[in-house]
Amino acid sequence: MFGGDDVVHLTVSGHPGSGTSTLVANLCTKRGWSFLNGGAVFRSISEERGISLEDFSALCDSEPEVDKSLDERLITAMMDENGPEIVESRLSGWWAYRENINCLRLWISVTPEERARRVVKREGGSQTDALARIHSRMETDQIRYHNLYEISLGNLTPYNLIINSDTLSANEVTELVEAELVKRGV
Repeated sequence: MFGGDDVVHLTVSGHPGSGTSTLVANLCTKRGWSFLNGGAVFRSISEERGISLEDFSALCDSEPEVDKSLDERLITAMMDENGPEIVESRLSGWWAYRENINCLRLWISVTPEERARRVVKREGGSQTDALARIHSRMETDQIRYHNLYEISLGNLTPYNLIINSDTLSANEVTELVEAELVKRGV
């Protein structure tokens, strides 16, 4: 049996715009599973502190311990017998790998150009502007993850399933992941 009744079954990671949230929603609907979204944890702590997301993000940049405490919440949830079956965050696969959690650790890969196309389709704007924002965020995130944890987002070692979704629909990605879960006895 891959995974277990007492730990997370699946971690879902990928850059913003890669389709992680859509995949998680599809799997939770299909399987009746619960999930924890790292971005939602970030937003809830911002609300707990009574500050805007922008101010909280700046606080995380200036006080690395805040970011680390967020990640500790995700790790704790992954190992909780009453925790969610899916944890979605950029680094959730890394945490499961480092904690030796026997689960499916998925990275959804999408080129920046395709992510920009998806953002423009969803939110409007120009492809050029969307691509510039994506590159800027990737650079900022990489610096933060390196400084905090010496993690390179380009290193996909922790992931035991990598799906390039540039040319796949959300349903096709869901079907691939579902087939892998079934294959692994989850």
